[in-house]
Amino acid sequence: MTPGMIRLDDRDIAILKVLSEEGRLSKAALAKRINLSPTPCWERLKRLEKAGIIEGYRAEISLRKTAPHVTVFVTLELETHNSAAFQAFERAVTTYPEIVQCWALGGGFDYLLQVVTRDVESYQALIDRLLDQGLGLARYYTYIVTKPIKTGHVLPFDTLLSAAD
Repeated sequence: MTPGMIRLDDRDIAILKVLSEEGRLSKAALAKRINLSPTPCWERLKRLEKAGIIEGYRAEISLRKTAPHVTVFVTLELETHNSAAFQAFERAVTTYPEIVQCWALGGGFDYLLQVVTRDVESYQALIDRLLDQGLGLARYYTYIVTKPIKTGHVLPFDTLLSAAD
């Protein structure tokens, strides 16, 4: 077990698995699904929230049914590779709501961004703003999503945690 990680038992894992698949579940229904009475289930749930294991609850919204949009993945490199340059870029990224995910990478590129915006023109306007901001972007590559194949955020708890023992 990696330092800083919290040991989870089978009931904790069951709670996390059910919530990751069905976040909109009453506490009574959750308790029933994991075969535990409501009070101990509620106590476990609160402990998982307090420990930061459960970071929040969200609804998955179908943009396809609500608004025209384009999803774009962007790999990019910075000109300068020092702490100040990385921090400046990371601060800037948090100010753009169209950038819905950003990951720092090891290897050939510095960052991978997921951008969701109205259309290709608004995506390019976002990139132009990033370039004009003087963040030291050396190069970027754009990958437009043509069709989603597998989406969602259900984590493979069984696979991840079986190797942890």
